[in-house]
Amino acid sequence: MTATILLVRHGETDWNREGRWQGHADQPLNDLGREQARVLAGRLALEPPDRLYSSDFARARETAEIVAATLGLSVSLEPRLREVDVGEWSGLTMDEVTRLYPDAVRRRGEGETGWESGESYEAMGLRVLQALDAIAGAHPDERILVVTHGGPMRAVWLASGGARDSRPRYANCDIEAIAVESGRIRRMDP
Repeated sequence: MTATILLVRHGETDWNREGRWQGHADQPLNDLGREQARVLAGRLALEPPDRLYSSDFARARETAEIVAATLGLSVSLEPRLREVDVGEWSGLTMDEVTRLYPDAVRRRGEGETGWESGESYEAMGLRVLQALDAIAGAHPDERILVVTHGGPMRAVWLASGGARDSRPRYANCDIEAIAVESGRIRRMDP
């Protein structure tokens, strides 16, 4: 049995607008982010999901709550859907990171994790994939909306056979549809 999961990146925050690394910083949506969530809810109303899960961070949770209110759904919070923990990079712009941590930026450019005190992309990807497999297993043959973050969406892209050098940059409230069956993931048209 296959579950269809609609992955959605949360609406915009002020830190998104400013180009700041968020990671585990719990930033709320800004006014544009709330409007993006309302537009997303309108799009989803044409073919509503059966269930709605969200990262427990404010930016994802608020996006999910706006959508849920429009669609008459409840929100199930799942901490494993959180963004990657970027450690000491949290709250910094890339220019600031480059100035403060040049060796870390070099490591990141070589495909490694740049930050020292956070979480690796591999660890984040593993926990996100475990969460999606559990959600799909609990709701086979259902259409499930999952509000998460850009890092987890890129991890799913890689797990579904996407090439590392062609990973998409997801805009706020972008949708990526996937099918999950027995731990296998494949991309679909949303």
